[in-house]
Amino acid sequence: MSIKQTVILASMMMTGLLLGIRQLGGLQILELAAFDHLVRLQADAGPDPRLLIVGITEDDLQQQQQWPLSDLTLAQVLQKLQKAQAKVIGLDIYRNIPHPPGREMLLKELQKPNVVTITNLGDAKTQGVAPISGLPPEQIGFNDFVVDPDGVVRRNFIYAYDGEEKFYSFALRLSLKYLANRGVTLKVTPDALYLGKTRFPAISSDAGSYHNVDSTGYQVLIAYRSAENVAQKISLNDILQDKFDPNLVKNKVVLIGTVAPSLKDLFFTPYSATKSTSPGVSGVTLHTQLVSQILSTIVDDRPLFWFWPEWAEILWMWVWALIGGILVWRLQHPLALGIAGIFSLTVLCGICLSIFTQYGWIPLLPPALTFLTTAVCVMAYKQWQIALYDSLTRLPNRSLFLKYLQAAINRSKLGRNNCFALLFLDIDRFKVINESLTHYVGDQFLINFSQRLSSCIGCKGIIARVGGDEFAILLENISETSFANSIADQLQKQMTSPFKINGQEIFTSISIGIAFNQIQLEHQPEDMLRDAHTAMYLAKDLGKARHEVFAVGMHTQVVRRFQLETDLRRAILQQEFFLYYQPIVSLENHQIVGFEALLRWKHPQNGFISPVEFIPIAEETGLIIPLGQWILEAACSQLSSWQSQFPQEPPLMMSVNISGQQLSQPDLVEYIQKVLQKTGLDGTSLKLEITESVAMKNVETAITIMLQLRTLNIRLSIDDFGTGYSSLSYLHRFPVNTLKIDRSFVSRMGETNEDAAIVRTIIMLSHTLGMNVIAEGVETITQQDQLQLLGCEYGQGYFYSQPLDSEAATKLLKSQCTGKNEEPEMGDGVDFS
Repeated sequence: MSIKQTVILASMMMTGLLLGIRQLGGLQILELAAFDHLVRLQADAGPDPRLLIVGITEDDLQQQQQWPLSDLTLAQVLQKLQKAQAKVIGLDIYRNIPHPPGREMLLKELQKPNVVTITNLGDAKTQGVAPISGLPPEQIGFNDFVVDPDGVVRRNFIYAYDGEEKFYSFALRLSLKYLANRGVTLKVTPDALYLGKTRFPAISSDAGSYHNVDSTGYQVLIAYRSAENVAQKISLNDILQDKFDPNLVKNKVVLIGTVAPSLKDLFFTPYSATKSTSPGVSGVTLHTQLVSQILSTIVDDRPLFWFWPEWAEILWMWVWALIGGILVWRLQHPLALGIAGIFSLTVLCGICLSIFTQYGWIPLLPPALTFLTTAVCVMAYKQWQIALYDSLTRLPNRSLFLKYLQAAINRSKLGRNNCFALLFLDIDRFKVINESLTHYVGDQFLINFSQRLSSCIGCKGIIARVGGDEFAILLENISETSFANSIADQLQKQMTSPFKINGQEIFTSISIGIAFNQIQLEHQPEDMLRDAHTAMYLAKDLGKARHEVFAVGMHTQVVRRFQLETDLRRAILQQEFFLYYQPIVSLENHQIVGFEALLRWKHPQNGFISPVEFIPIAEETGLIIPLGQWILEAACSQLSSWQSQFPQEPPLMMSVNISGQQLSQPDLVEYIQKVLQKTGLDGTSLKLEITESVAMKNVETAITIMLQLRTLNIRLSIDDFGTGYSSLSYLHRFPVNTLKIDRSFVSRMGETNEDAAIVRTIIMLSHTLGMNVIAEGVETITQQDQLQLLGCEYGQGYFYSQPLDSEAATKLLKSQCTGKNEEPEMGDGVDFS
């Protein structure tokens, strides 16, 4: 599944999950808390100039020295407010039980048309409080508040009817009295109230962020204008003692009620969370807030709260889920992802807040949660993909492939799928593609390669990318081993077709190693992968673009090679190497003119190790550089000693082999110059031998370095000439002194005319170009005589001497000087030349 599909699926799943939790009410408390926070962020609108609160304070209770207040006291308060021309008076105090004296006087005041009293409807658990008898219905309103499950008042219950009886809230009665001169009347429809032309839609049980709440009657969400300062306040005693400005009362809605905390007529509001002391708001203050909201809606055109339909809220949640998933999909760096996440949530909060200022309550917490949970899901999926799949090709990686391989091994042990094969593929010359065509093209090539591989294998097996340009294929249910070989042949044929990347055709091939399971053996996945890898390397060594099947001996060879590399590093540190010297003889006078320095290694446990085994490892690991420096310095030092002991004209010379890696070292010329100075040798006494294959690997570079070496008067020789057949067109450009004919031609001179012709041609070519010739591998007098007749100057081989240690070579030189023909002692050396 692609990451794009994952984002969409995760966003839908998280949206559905959060919707389910939301529908069950699992998010309601948190969403209501978010609502309260948004309320507290609103600007304080200050007191409503149309309203006044006459509050019964703790001081009032102390001065009156009784509670409930007497009917006379309340009657006097009402008279004074009427005298001050209050437009509407609301008494938020229960007076269904007389509190003499002054009962008749109070009833007379309560019957005035601009006065509204309260009743309490109660609920199934509590019994209500009856209104004062004898008052007309339009002067009675219920003072019941709707309290949310967390104990906070956020809704206003303004009207209800049960088919016969109508119930008006205290705030609605006061508002209708105040608006009567404007001709505002109440109209009730099934889904809304109309005060004049203003519509008050009823809250449903799932409006906003509510879910399954009591939606009895007609309720609206409260738009709080202030925490407590909803209207101006004066105390009861101020009214009784005429210590107030009549203009505070004139033409206003005056509400009388208790504000003393000891009377416990307190309610929690959205502001209560920020108050550590006295968090409650008095009931009369809440009624004042509700009256202010109704009047502001009708007179000031202040909007009521609105809500999105359910489908819009679902879409809103899903959009933010998508945003969270896309951010994790697109952004890789944790810091960038963190900043983007914080910014996105800030934008979400900003949108919700700005809409809230326009009295829209849209979900805040659910989209934030879908954003975060989807982001976490996609992030977890990405980590899972990283852990088990290759990020470039989308194929299983090495870790997951080993799990598949282990499962196949387990099935084979149970008697099912007894035989399976493991193919290990490596792209030949992929490094060249990467370096010459850029890594981007290399990546695109790997993608195309994996796609072609998948289309070729199909459902026959499991493909994985287990390395940079290495792939593995698991083939199960194999009845014959030839099936795996057939698949390997098909793959190699498919990969010979060119790949087109950005208009560029790329040709390549693959090397394949195959390993089969063996039921009688206890396989481990890592071991099987290693075996197939070993077979692949053998295929590469045998010429690439082929496949090889793993055999037990291959692993032994690999282990030995690894051990040799380890021992080789130790041998360099502990100086286990020494030099042997094979004489180079003049075919004209049969005198020794010099030696070729040959490296030998005597392993402390395994004895002599052939250079054929350890030299390739040294070149592969780069150890040939320090090894080559030691050879050069030791050989030059030995030659300097011999030249002092056995002076002759021309002086003895020393041939030293130079590897391709040494030839590419930028400080090679400077280093050789230092060695010559240190040992006191003239450059003409040193001959550096470069193999034909090394010289042809990078012709221009080789020529440049050769010319630099010739400035030191060093002689140069092309070794193993004739084995490559590729340097004839460049030979005249190489600044060399000598060509060495490979022993393979010399040894067969007497057997085939072709080899004799090749030797003759090489000698004639060398002389034409002003070079002399050394023939390697001279083993018989017949070969020597033939070479003499062809004009070859020098010979080297067993006919003259096998490689000697320094002591034996010294004795050989001494015998030459004295004229004695003594066979040199060969010591315990073994020839691997």
